[in-house]
This record gives sequence, structure tokens and C-alpha cells, in this order.
Amino acid sequence: MKKRRAMVSMVGLSVAFVLVCGMALAKTSSRYADDGAKEKATAASSEPESPFACDRLALDPEARKRHFDEQGPALRSLRKMVRELPDGYEIQFPGDSKTIAMVTEWAAAERLCCPFFDIQMRMEREGGPVWLRLTGRKGTKDFIKADGASWIKPVS
Repeated sequence: MKKRRAMVSMVGLSVAFVLVCGMALAKTSSRYADDGAKEKATAASSEPESPFACDRLALDPEARKRHFDEQGPALRSLRKMVRELPDGYEIQFPGDSKTIAMVTEWAAAERLCCPFFDIQMRMEREGGPVWLRLTGRKGTKDFIKADGASWIKPVS
């Protein structure tokens, strides 16, 4: 009987310990998550921002030729629609796998030569279109208007 009470007491203490530790861990984790967000925001605001200029040397000659002379013109010819956004533009392309691969490769190279862009790709369900979104900090939209006018002109 004493052994059984001791066992029940140990189980009760173990459960209480797990609950207390779990609550403490949850509280600590949320505190660190908040601290991490604050650290990221502070780091982002203290890092120098890249200039609004395309760094063509970020790509080797072969990749530069592919990006600017082959993929760019091919993708511009595939545009279905362009949406103006408050901080940039969103371009719609067909949702076939070949186009998706080309948009993905182009976006990866663009990220190197224009690091000030926020680049997002969105693929709609049921084989729908793929969207390429180019946005960024203040001035990004003006850069796109000046340097990427052929990308955002109305689709005919």
C-alpha cells in the first residue's frame, strides 16, 4: 500500500514537473521569438542598403547572356498580364512547367544582380498561372518604371 501511494505521488510529481517545465519553455520560446524579430528588424535597419542599380557583374558572362539576352526577352513575350502594386509590380505568366522553370531561374539570377528587390513567385492551383512579384523599399517601383519599362508595358 505504501509502495502504491509512493508510486502515485511520484507520478503526480512527474506530471506537475512536466506541466511547469512546459509552461516555462513556452514562455521562454515566445520571449526568444520576440527577441529574434526585434534583432532582425534592428539588423535590417542598420545594414547599408544596396543602390538602385543592376550589378551586371554579379553574374558570370555566360549567366549574364542567358539572363539578359535569352530569358528576359523570352519571359517578356510570355507575359499575360501586369498588375501595378503600391511598391512594385506583379507579372502573370502561363502555368506550364517550362515557364515556371524559366521564371524560377530568372528570379534567382535577378536576385543576384538586383539585391534590392523583394521577389516572390506564386502559382495558382489547378494548373493556373504563375505570378512573379517584384517589390521593395521606397524607390523600387520608380527603378522598375525606368529600368524595366519593357516588363511592365501593357500586354497586347
